[in-house]
Amino acid sequence: MFRRNVFGVDLGTSSVKIYSLKKNQIKVEKNMIAVRNKDQVIAIGNDAFEMFEKTPTNVEVSYPMSYGKIANLNHVEIVLHALLHEMDKHVGNGPVIYFSVPMNMTEIERRAYNALAQAGSSQSKVFLVDRPICDAIALGIPLIRNKGSMIVNMGAQCTEVSIIANEQVIISKMIPIGGKQLNEAICEHVRKNCNLLIGKRTAKRLKAAMGNLIEDKKEARKVHGIDTFSGLPKEGIVSSTLINEAIIQKIEEIALELKSFIERIPPQIAQSVITEGIYLTGGTSKLPGIETYIADFTGYPVKVPNYYDLCTIKGLEEIINHKTLHRWAYTIKEKR
Repeated sequence: MFRRNVFGVDLGTSSVKIYSLKKNQIKVEKNMIAVRNKDQVIAIGNDAFEMFEKTPTNVEVSYPMSYGKIANLNHVEIVLHALLHEMDKHVGNGPVIYFSVPMNMTEIERRAYNALAQAGSSQSKVFLVDRPICDAIALGIPLIRNKGSMIVNMGAQCTEVSIIANEQVIISKMIPIGGKQLNEAICEHVRKNCNLLIGKRTAKRLKAAMGNLIEDKKEARKVHGIDTFSGLPKEGIVSSTLINEAIIQKIEEIALELKSFIERIPPQIAQSVITEGIYLTGGTSKLPGIETYIADFTGYPVKVPNYYDLCTIKGLEEIINHKTLHRWAYTIKEKR
């Protein structure tokens, strides 16, 4: 179908997901870069993540994406092309790259994706696909004659809420809360209640191990951190109740935004959504009990797919492999 190498790329705040048509495989790596003395790249992807919160002062480990958008073009370029070559050593001269992109981007932000691809080869061909469309295709939501479907993509740093109807995204909103904010809330809650400073990686592990929005199993874990009074290393015990209190505060903020969003959509679309249910995707949607919590809060049924975290890249895979779906991919010029 294609003569050039073809890739689908989902540039998330926390991770990069790449689909290769030739290999028919999906690669997932952390979207991180480690730089020494501000100009020497020493690690990218999962290797950079292993260095996070463990480096000397002259080494900075960072995420080059912020709130689902490109924050540092040079660093994203380095990460992307290194991972493309790991995926396929022979990327080829002028590959075709399909990017999933957030809604409501400026023309400058759209052009950044073109610049990313052409940094590897000026002959690269770039297509953009709106992220909610990718999710809808992966979920099996029919786009043609769609009366109204609601998709909530809960990412690492933000939650994108979209309504799809009549073959397009008709309403979209970005809520600046995601997995990172949950981790930060856990760090803050532990500091206030245990006088203990813990790292974000530790907070993420505690969230994954003990977080539950509807059932607190009354567990406890031993953690290491820094005593807020003495500044010395300290060992402490953190309960699941404490973790869930921190998580629920942030999830309630998202649920309030969702409820407000639903109240503003046209009645006929709202009726379709309540019949079909709200779809949750993205890494943060794996929190146990989140679908029940949001359903109870909004009064709408909620569904979480089995491959919640791979939904967007799975949608790109479908678009690349099925010619009838190419109509939802566009070039930068076409979007003007």
